[in-house]
Amino acid sequence: MPARSTGGRCEECARLDRAHSVAADTLADDPRPYHVYLAWFGPGMAKVGITAVERGSARLLEQGAVCFTWLGAGPLMAARRTEELLRAALRVPDRIPYAEKRAVRSRLPVDGAERAAELADLHARAAALAGWPESLAPAPFHPVDHVRAFGLDQDTPAAVGDVTELTAGGGVRGELVAAAGPDLHLRTARDTVVVLDTRLMTGWDLVPPAGDEDAPAAFPVRRFEAPGDAARQDGLF
Repeated sequence: MPARSTGGRCEECARLDRAHSVAADTLADDPRPYHVYLAWFGPGMAKVGITAVERGSARLLEQGAVCFTWLGAGPLMAARRTEELLRAALRVPDRIPYAEKRAVRSRLPVDGAERAAELADLHARAAALAGWPESLAPAPFHPVDHVRAFGLDQDTPAAVGDVTELTAGGGVRGELVAAAGPDLHLRTARDTVVVLDTRLMTGWDLVPPAGDEDAPAAFPVRRFEAPGDAARQDGLF
């Protein structure tokens, strides 16, 4: 398995695991109703997606969405057509890499209304589009903010980088200061915050750390690129 694997499976097994997946469009006959949502992760970073109505907002919490709003609800294929309509007409993506979410998470607006502003604009533009499936019931704009749920309030120090892979014999020690989706924000002994993607931990045996409590992270850590940076630093510690 690659060192940066987040699923605990080799590539072939991962493909088989998605053989009956709504996300992979291989389960088109799912009879459950689906929500279409707009999710915001930071300035200039929003996406459209779908999730089963019965799951509520669980999918948005899992993705680390800082703010979201429902766009509508209806049968699976109607939700899929609406998702595709927004991708084509408004250039709204349906996927955003976690690495990008983490980097922008360190510079979130303090004001909740400012965090919801981009979603309000997207929701209004989406509602004005022609071609909505008749079986999809539109939902009014109602932003839900997860900053407090994730622990990302203004008193939380911004993360400076993320663990890129786990290595045998390596380790990281720190105080948990925030958790967004699969990401743990850990304040290390050097008073810097690094992000650990818990999906990397699948398949590893985890043991209590031993040795110097002030030791830096012994995993490769990549520093987040600041806005306007032309180059990215590969290592932090």
